[in-house]
Amino acid sequence: MSEPLAFFLTWTRYGTWLHRDERGSVDDDHRVCGSPFKSQDTQRERDESRRLRNPPVALDAAARQIVHATIVAHCAYRRWVILALNVRSNHVHLVVEYGGVPPETMLAQFKAWTTRRLREARLFGPGAVIWTHHGSTRYLWNREGIKAAVEYVTDAQGVDLS
Repeated sequence: MSEPLAFFLTWTRYGTWLHRDERGSVDDDHRVCGSPFKSQDTQRERDESRRLRNPPVALDAAARQIVHATIVAHCAYRRWVILALNVRSNHVHLVVEYGGVPPETMLAQFKAWTTRRLREARLFGPGAVIWTHHGSTRYLWNREGIKAAVEYVTDAQGVDLS
């Protein structure tokens, strides 16, 4: 099989997008590309809310700026090409060219480095959980897929938060 051209990565802030969310979510039974999202589940929402280790906190402008700058710097260091990046208050979307490593590796590095920088800025304490476990790692195999992902990240996220 050939290598993908790019990846569309998405990860969320801890506690801000639980599986019951009306926006839709993905779990082990609802993760195949093109399959419907998991339906709303109020019991699961209560269970997940009760298990949160710290309250969910949206990223403010300062935190979003740190996350954005950290991702840009890390991509420059790794020589990964950013095609689109949008840091939102409760999630991050990134379209990045294939850089020779699996998307899970990229995702783990972005989450680790942004966590480090947010803690260095004292926006989160040492024990605070900042990001959810894993995230979405979509492979983009052709230019049409890349174009659609870039348009979604740049044009379909609502009001610019900067």
